[in-house]
Amino acid sequence: MADLSGKVALVTGAGQGVGQGIALALAAAGAAVAVTGRTLAKLEQTCALIAKRGGKALAIEGNVKDSSDLAAMVERTAEELGGLDILVNNAQEAPNGALLEVSDEKFIAGFESGPLASFRLMKLVHPHMLARGGGVIVNLASSAGIRWDMSGYGAYGAVKQATRVLSRAAAAEWGRDGIRVLTIAPHAESPGLKWWVANNPDEAEAFFRTIPLGRIGRLEEDVGRAVAALCSDDFGYLTGATIPLDGGQANFD
Repeated sequence: MADLSGKVALVTGAGQGVGQGIALALAAAGAAVAVTGRTLAKLEQTCALIAKRGGKALAIEGNVKDSSDLAAMVERTAEELGGLDILVNNAQEAPNGALLEVSDEKFIAGFESGPLASFRLMKLVHPHMLARGGGVIVNLASSAGIRWDMSGYGAYGAVKQATRVLSRAAAAEWGRDGIRVLTIAPHAESPGLKWWVANNPDEAEAFFRTIPLGRIGRLEEDVGRAVAALCSDDFGYLTGATIPLDGGQANFD
């Protein structure tokens, strides 16, 4: 298992799903974890799970579309947990649907909660990571951005591809600062995926047949532990990459 003892992480959207799985895995590897999101009760549940295992966690309620909330998340994490070494930008409102069905409001919300929030948080954590000699930023993308048939995924894919570009730029600009920036594109048993399966059963069945490993990833075991490993010194020479944690389905070449 990865060793993140003494590290401090901030994970957005950590009250459920992929964010919670990542937070649990980071804590299991020894990191103190600030979990953020819009629903305090869910965040407290994540903290309780971490505490039950002997880990340390801090719940911070806030909306990633609010720049003042983002600043408060970073400052509270650094002040109450002693610094900031790892940032995971997981929270995202997904503007799903065909282009004629996606409203301007949903499209804007997708960018505000995704690439804009990640952009803001990356800049906010930079001085804290610099003060600690470096750090790791993990942003979440999606294979929806590279589908051969983008029908129904154009707005969502655009949001996620923007996040990949920002990650590559940050990796290039901040590498000499000791800050690594990675993107993951997971398939996992999240509430969002379960909703999609329930509402698109025929497409979901065809989708599952295209996964070489034949299953969807587990939140903590498959996605969370991979992120913990990527944040460890064992992957200290890896930056700027997109890692598809999807059972071998997508081709990002």
